[in-house]
Amino acid sequence: MKATALTVGSFDGVHCGHQAVLAELARVAREQKLESAVITFEPHPLEVVNPTAAPRLLTLPDERLELLRAAGAQVTVLPFTPELASLGPEEFTRDVLLARFGAKHLVVGYDHGFGRERSGDTALLRRLGSEAGFGVTEVDAVRDAEQPISSTRVRTAIAHGDLAPAARWLGRPYSLRGVVMRGEGRGRGIGIPTINLAAPDARKLLPPDGVYAARVVWRGTRYDAMMNQGPRPTFGVAERGLEAHLFDFEGDLYGETVTVEWVRRLRDVQRFPSRDALVAQLARDARAARDSLKR
Repeated sequence: MKATALTVGSFDGVHCGHQAVLAELARVAREQKLESAVITFEPHPLEVVNPTAAPRLLTLPDERLELLRAAGAQVTVLPFTPELASLGPEEFTRDVLLARFGAKHLVVGYDHGFGRERSGDTALLRRLGSEAGFGVTEVDAVRDAEQPISSTRVRTAIAHGDLAPAARWLGRPYSLRGVVMRGEGRGRGIGIPTINLAAPDARKLLPPDGVYAARVVWRGTRYDAMMNQGPRPTFGVAERGLEAHLFDFEGDLYGETVTVEWVRRLRDVQRFPSRDALVAQLARDARAARDSLKR
């Protein structure tokens, strides 16, 4: 087993605070000539220990895995089970971090809690490290407006449609990865073709329904777009959908995986009295979206 510099956590969102931990992990691994490793959990621990309090996720498992791997570490997704949840801090450290992952140095965030009911803290970790021979580095909070950046803070912003601060705290626009599915062709029928995304995992947090300036990333290229999220009352469609019109794009994306980035909310979902009224509003939306995306 290779000796590792290790960090462990849910890392939902992989926001700027998480990124500071990952950067310190990489630095410690280089300096001490250790393997860099990240342990994350699936499902989110609260889904197991307190399902009614489990949050909607900023990053679904595949999104989170891609972001963590981009930091250059080996990532292990550890199934979070009732048995794992029952381990005390000492057992978790001995049986998981040391025995399974060969930890020689642990890098943790300022609010790190571990073991049963998050009863372990950094002070306990340092004591265990002095006994077992591993080092511990605690990374200070990354702050904005004097408040720590956290997954909870980002979730609150997204839930309220406050996309600009959320993007600042994430270090990137809030996004969703999805597969393009065949729609009803309504957009093409009114001269505004759209891509329709398959319904996301119900655990994914979405901002409020509405019309958005957005970007769609496909095969490494980012296209400006406007997107409708929600029902389509003008057509009598009550269920929520995600459909985007890509500006200056022609092509068939059916079956392709794309990433949609929310940039700015333009308006509420509305019902229009006629096809012409809808088309006129969509033209205004397109101008507003293009203006927003130039900023």
